[in-house]
Amino acid sequence: MKNIVLATDGSKSAEVAARFLAHLPHPDKVDLTVVSVIEIPSIDRAYPMSDWMLKSIEHERAFADQCFVKVQSMFEGANVNLRHEIREGDRGVAIVHVASELAADLVVLGARGHSVVGRLLLGSTSEFVATHAHCSVLVVRERIGDDPDRPLRIAIGYEETASAQAALEEFVETGWGRFTDVDLVSVIPFASRVAFQIERDPKSVKELASAANRSALKQLHVKVPQAKPHLIESDHVSEGLVTFVENHQSDLLIVGETPRNFLGRALMGNVTRYVVRHAPCSVWITRNRVIRGLGFEPEKP
Repeated sequence: MKNIVLATDGSKSAEVAARFLAHLPHPDKVDLTVVSVIEIPSIDRAYPMSDWMLKSIEHERAFADQCFVKVQSMFEGANVNLRHEIREGDRGVAIVHVASELAADLVVLGARGHSVVGRLLLGSTSEFVATHAHCSVLVVRERIGDDPDRPLRIAIGYEETASAQAALEEFVETGWGRFTDVDLVSVIPFASRVAFQIERDPKSVKELASAANRSALKQLHVKVPQAKPHLIESDHVSEGLVTFVENHQSDLLIVGETPRNFLGRALMGNVTRYVVRHAPCSVWITRNRVIRGLGFEPEKP
């Protein structure tokens, strides 16, 4: 994670995201690009902008510079190269474009609150970036709990797939595991048990999932000896993960995703979309290792 894009708009959620990123371990120097996007109303470019429109844009640019100065103060003394990028247009599209242009390893941005209304309203910028960015994405929510100084509680969604294995490896590479409570969570969807029952004892599904979880745990224990295994059943993988982080008051949920084209994303992106929208904690969608392994070239947003 040496090339990171941080989106900010001066909101509280953006500030929470910046502070969360500032506290992540980064032993190597990081190139951090702070992106501010000015959304301009759609007008006919054949006509000159009115004075009030120009003044409004000027005001937004000045505010974006103030927000950047605030972010700079959060990273004071850190091993980081900071730069500021101001773009115009749709927030989600602009952030994805910047990440693609810079070949970013990670995009970090804030999300709205945890209420039911907040979940229904969420879906514009953070969900768009999480499902369209070519690289890993970290959507940050404010930590839940009465003790902000307690160790981070991290849940890693795991199944026996290349994307889940890549997520595990990407987490281990960050080097922050010894200062966290880590849960390795494998979800057995009900549909898998029904399908498996045709040829074998449905208990075998549990046994296979448990074996895969134990194998992954051995890898995790090299750097995170305190990690704990969990095997749960649910109607859907995404619902099972969200229920787990709710019950355990997790601060961060990590899931791996294989990059897809437009059609694949529309048909298969429901897990990513669901956890970003419904998980009450921060969500890290990892893609980088799978992208490198498959030689994947991301589509243009």
